[in-house]
Amino acid sequence: MDLLHGAVRPIYFKYLSAAFGSALITSVYSIVDMAMVGQYQGPDGTAALAVVAPIWNIIYSLGLLTGIGGSVILSTARGQASRNRERENEYFTAAVIGAVFLSLLTWIAILFFETPVLTFFGADEGLLPLARLYLKPVKAVLPLFLFNQMLAAFLRNDNAPGLATAAVLAGGVFNIFGDYFFVFVMDLGIYGAGLATAIGSGISFAVLLTHFISKRNTLALRRPEALLLKLQNIAVTGFATFFIDVAMGILTVLFNRQIMKYLGTDALAVYGPIVNVSTFVQCCAYSVGQAAQPIISVNFGAGKWSRIRETLRCALCATAVFAVFWTALSLLAPQLYIYIFMKPTASILEIAPAIIRRYSISFLLLPLNIFSTYYFQSLMKPKAAFVVSVSRGLLVSGALILLLPVVAGADAVWLAMPVTELLVAVYAGNRMIRYTRELGTESTAL
Repeated sequence: MDLLHGAVRPIYFKYLSAAFGSALITSVYSIVDMAMVGQYQGPDGTAALAVVAPIWNIIYSLGLLTGIGGSVILSTARGQASRNRERENEYFTAAVIGAVFLSLLTWIAILFFETPVLTFFGADEGLLPLARLYLKPVKAVLPLFLFNQMLAAFLRNDNAPGLATAAVLAGGVFNIFGDYFFVFVMDLGIYGAGLATAIGSGISFAVLLTHFISKRNTLALRRPEALLLKLQNIAVTGFATFFIDVAMGILTVLFNRQIMKYLGTDALAVYGPIVNVSTFVQCCAYSVGQAAQPIISVNFGAGKWSRIRETLRCALCATAVFAVFWTALSLLAPQLYIYIFMKPTASILEIAPAIIRRYSISFLLLPLNIFSTYYFQSLMKPKAAFVVSVSRGLLVSGALILLLPVVAGADAVWLAMPVTELLVAVYAGNRMIRYTRELGTESTAL
């Protein structure tokens, strides 16, 4: 596919289908785990996986930090007339080095500080043993989850979006059937779900590595000059995408603690499915951004502004479709989520519809806000991406999660995210209009 000269619309939707497939199966990892564990062990199993959820957010976000940050710079350089293949691969190598360092850091943290971490994330004495049991097999391959995210981002920018999707599909399909086999057939319960997830990540990693022996591969390890400067550029460029995912973990911790403080275990069990559905909606938004990013980055480097605007129109249509679908489904069939993820008690069925409907209003603007960060990154506007990601991921949302229960009652906590997404969308929409109008006057120098 020629990102500089080919028809934009078919290229974008081909990339979108590949990115959506990756997002779909990535979400399936956590969704299937929670569904199987919830059916096997009831609300306690669901609540235990809600406690583990922030760990996934942190790991995936670190993979996106190096993957999106490095691949955006690589694609922008490829679009410039004076492209330098050696220089491009120095950024790839720097991203790999950064991923190795970050994966070792997180691995050590989970191996040696597992109990304090899980307790901080909201586990009590009843949930801690279940959460630890799930993580036991996962810990053995923890770095692979980070590397899968990083490599998938580079493969999409190296004209191999299909292989990136195939890798995630291979691991995800195994995870679906492996969950059932290990959890129910082998009667391993929550440990079996963790085992299936661990093996699935290994399969995805193996498939991703096949790109480096293919003829279409242009990525190679090269000794990077000014490594620290390149790592800094990668971190600055990829920070917004990184923070979106890690912020989901931060918000989950805040929600977990506030829910246990004001509403109790039943409400936390309902929040578990909400986390998974919200993560799924977020992954749909990722797919819109990940499909647009290689096209926009390359054409930004080449100064082809009309192609950027056409890609933007395609992406906005996709965000609208995802937003309407998930909001409508959540408002019309909230109990569906509960029956998928657990064997509910009468008390959970009573409180779940109101909770899910209030929270899910946020899905109407969530895809737009997340896509905006990819758009800003592709236009080399990291400050705007930073404001969006930090505001919705910590500052505005965190303040509302902490204040609303005090000011408006415990149930008001479920409105924190709808209000956050609305406020952030006002800023993001304004900046997107402004930067799109300015195209054609910007310097593409890195």
